[in-house]
Order: sequence, then C-alpha cells, then structure tokens
Amino acid sequence: MDRWSQFELFVQVAELSSLSKAAEALDISNAAASRALASLEERLNARLVERNTRRVSLSEAGQDFYRHCKAVLNQMKEAEAAINAVTLAPTGTLRVTSSLSFCMRHIAPLLPEFNRRYPDLTLEIVAANRYFDLLDSGIDLAIRTREYESDSDITVRKLASTRRILAASPAYFATHGRPETLEDLVQHKLLIYSYANNPYELRFTKDGDTQVVVVKSVMQSNDGQIIRAAALEGLGILVQPNYIIYDDIVAGRLVPVLNDWDLPRLTINLAYQSRKHLPAKVRVFIDFLVQHFNEMDFERRWTK
Repeated sequence: MDRWSQFELFVQVAELSSLSKAAEALDISNAAASRALASLEERLNARLVERNTRRVSLSEAGQDFYRHCKAVLNQMKEAEAAINAVTLAPTGTLRVTSSLSFCMRHIAPLLPEFNRRYPDLTLEIVAANRYFDLLDSGIDLAIRTREYESDSDITVRKLASTRRILAASPAYFATHGRPETLEDLVQHKLLIYSYANNPYELRFTKDGDTQVVVVKSVMQSNDGQIIRAAALEGLGILVQPNYIIYDDIVAGRLVPVLNDWDLPRLTINLAYQSRKHLPAKVRVFIDFLVQHFNEMDFERRWTK
C-alpha cells in the first residue's frame, strides 16, 4: 500500500473509529489494513491509534496527524476534480453565504470582475450571521469562521487567519483616555459582538501568560458592521476581527489598544459539499477568491 493509500486508510479509521470498518470502506482485508497502519506508525515513529477489544481511538499525535491528512487529501481531491472539470463551463446559479461584514467588505467589491470573467454564471449572495446547513439550504459555498464541520461530507478549506483587535476612535480616547493595562478595560465602554464565543470573557495571551478579563458592554449586536459604525461614532471600544476593521485602522479612523496582547485568532474557512466532481461554478469562485486573498496578502496583514 502506497503512502496516499495509507493516509486514506488512517483517515477512515479516525472517522469510523474502527479498523475493520475502514478496511471494508476501502475494500481491503483486515490483515492488510492492520499491516498498513502499523507500517505508517513505524515510518512516522509515532503511535497514532490506541486499540482495545471494542474500538480504536486516536492518540494525541494521531489527532494532530488526522487534521493534516484530512486537509491534504481534500486538496488532492480538489486538484483532481479541477482537472476533470476543466472543460466544463461554469453556468447556472451559485449560492454563497457569509456574514454581512465579510459579504460587504470582501465579496461585493469583487463581483464586477468575477461577472466579467464568468458572464454566464449568476451569483446569489446570502448575507447572514448564522451558519446554514449547506444541503438543506441549497448553499453551494459558505465562508465562515469555524474550523471543522460536524458533517463529514463537508469539505473545509482555510482561506486566511485573522487577529481580533480592540480599537476605538480618536474621539473616544480624547474623551475617556486610553486603557494602558488589561485591568483598565473594566473602566471603559465596550462594544460587544454577541455571537462571539463567551463574548464577555476576553482571553488574552502574551509571552506564555494568559489572563481573562470579564467586561461589560455599553452596546452589543449580532452584526459586526453595527459595532464598527458605533465605534466610528465614538461610542466605545470594539472587539472585532482585523478583516472587518483593518482599513479603518490604516486610515486612522480607529486606533488599536493593548495590541501587545493577543486574543484567540479566527480562521476564515471555505465550506462546501464534498463531491466526486466539484461543480465548475464552485471551483472557479473558490479559485478566484483564493487568488485574490493571496495577491492581497491578507493573512500577513491581518495577523501582524
């Protein structure tokens, strides 16, 4: 069994929690599957799977290796699908969903050029700050900030990472002063995104030190653009991803504070149904978006 086949076997074992079921899924014998898994562990010099009489589970090293294997295999499937579908013209309607902030700042400005390249393709943009079920909602592509999907039939591909920043307008700081320490935050007006994980507990890290600050809000909202608008008007200090406020910071409309502390970062991902042949309409939009993000060097800008 070659390396790619070993990787496929390992991913099947991880997802099915069974060596025999993985062997059945790949149409190989249990003995062959066992030998292949042992060979993979020997080559990596690591125990990937913990075995007992009833089921198997991943070791800590196995969990890390599974994430890498899954991502690589997905990319290989995409590469094969792109070659197989290269002669197919992208037509029909492509339904894309993301948050209102991402749609406004990173999809809408690209639509004229995308339409010029693919005039026979109709785009339907569904702006929503919640996660749709792709299959039930007829969504072709979702762009969202969660790394994994509970549905194994959904492919997740990283687009970029971004820091989360505390920032406020110069007018706010002129009136209320700047917080110089994390403890100072409790004396300030915070603008909170209500859909964030534990929005009122800000977990900061710096040089291996972690501190949790419990804050109160002068305003909360389920939409980042409302929070951004309130911050620009001087209402308070917002906590938002850099992909939303980067241009405001560069222009000086918002000023970051406590920037030497790092909040948990977000990963912006593409999520779409795993298929034997990725539809051309989905493939060309993914390629278009990935190319744009690479050319703009967004990840470096948003994480520095």
